[in-house]
Amino acid sequence: GEVEQGGEKPRTASLFKDMSPETVTIEDALRLLSLPRVLGAHPDDGEEIVALNGRYGPYIKKGSDTRSLDAEEQLFTIDLDAALGVLAEPKRRRGQRAAAAPLRELGADPVTGENVVVKEGRFGVTDGTSNASLRKDDTVDDITLERAAELLVERRQKAPVKKATKKRASAKKKSAKKSATKKTAAKKKAPG
Repeated sequence: GEVEQGGEKPRTASLFKDMSPETVTIEDALRLLSLPRVLGAHPDDGEEIVALNGRYGPYIKKGSDTRSLDAEEQLFTIDLDAALGVLAEPKRRRGQRAAAAPLRELGADPVTGENVVVKEGRFGVTDGTSNASLRKDDTVDDITLERAAELLVERRQKAPVKKATKKRASAKKKSAKKSATKKTAAKKKAPG
């Protein structure tokens, strides 16, 4: 509605992605208007932690530090302890998923001493620095630490795959334009 002169603007709130104006109840509207929700003060510096619904979805904020929440419903359910845990995690770039959990842990690599895990897809067997694809006869359930170590050693011995660089088409040199030679018009002799 319109604001009368000297009157305050009414509070507004954005609907969640799964809501439509036709289906919003008065309870939903009041919950949305209760945002931003103050969760409490950070125990280290006393700075206020707030849960908000923003342009790119739900998030929590402490000063200028922000972290995205996974679901909009978390705005109403998250408590101070959970928010501190989320703020302690490293920031994720937009559109970036969290690293997939390993399908199976095999133990320490005899060469590097790093923990060897089996991951989904192109990563196969990895120790955190080297990735070796599983062969056709290897399965996630049947692979042993020894076999994984063999695959990793083979992978490390191969030279790193160099990406083929495209050759740029050499720029054609412009031929120097020939200067147009001026021809002087022959003067006509006066009849006489």
